[in-house]
Amino acid sequence: MRIVYHLGAHCTDDDRLVRCLLKNRARLAEQGIVVPAPTRYRKLLRDTATQLRGAAASEETEAMILDQIMDEPAADRLILSWSSFLSFPAYALSGGLYAQGGERLRAFTRIFPDIEAEFCLAIRNPATFLPDLRARARQKGHEDILDGVDPLTLRWSRAVRGILDHNPGVPLTVWCDEDTPLIWPEVLAVVSGHATGTVLEDADELLGLLLTDIGLARFHAYCREHPPQSVSQRRRIVTAFLEKFGRPEQIEMPIEIPGWTGELVEELTQAYLADVERIAQMPGVRLLEA
Repeated sequence: MRIVYHLGAHCTDDDRLVRCLLKNRARLAEQGIVVPAPTRYRKLLRDTATQLRGAAASEETEAMILDQIMDEPAADRLILSWSSFLSFPAYALSGGLYAQGGERLRAFTRIFPDIEAEFCLAIRNPATFLPDLRARARQKGHEDILDGVDPLTLRWSRAVRGILDHNPGVPLTVWCDEDTPLIWPEVLAVVSGHATGTVLEDADELLGLLLTDIGLARFHAYCREHPPQSVSQRRRIVTAFLEKFGRPEQIEMPIEIPGWTGELVEELTQAYLADVERIAQMPGVRLLEA
């Protein structure tokens, strides 16, 4: 068996991926893919990792935790999704961007020392990610997490390096949140590992958020009449519909951080693009590109 950890990150997914897989859990179960409800494992794993303090779980503990997560007697692939695997939002910038993420992930995988692990992670332009993360932390009653932080020093590549260093040999797939509307079917396939040709119900929920109702209806009608013959063709179709029927309030993200200028936003964006190229060159990382 292999356990796939979908790591979020924060402000990239909002549980859309796991909701889609849960709606298709019966179909995926036929292929040996188990998708438990997050309520069955998020608090359980957090508490167990705290109790173990980095030590490997015994065979008995591993079996007991799996029994609480799964109803099935066996699986080829178990999908666990939680945007706080790397950190809780209020601490995501402590010492850097997810600076403790790799060590924290190691603690979670030590709950299942005899089972192969795989990581999947969406990253996002800090120019839009940081304001969103800040707002979410403040909604929970925390202080301004950007206070005293130089956003230009934050790099996703350092977080990725920490994940790799603390979890040697664990495959890591990364994609850019900005590309997700174009590569959503590939993201679902990478995380779930379902067989080619598997049709998933409600796989267009993300497009439903980005397109107007008319645009989504026309997109479905167009794809029925002109089924995409390749991944690249589907991406071109999605791009065209987003340009014509996209919801401006969903596509254009206002950035409201005191002291942030247009020049800073551009500098953050350019640094992010260079960082993505850096991540693409890292051994052990697969980058999904649009």
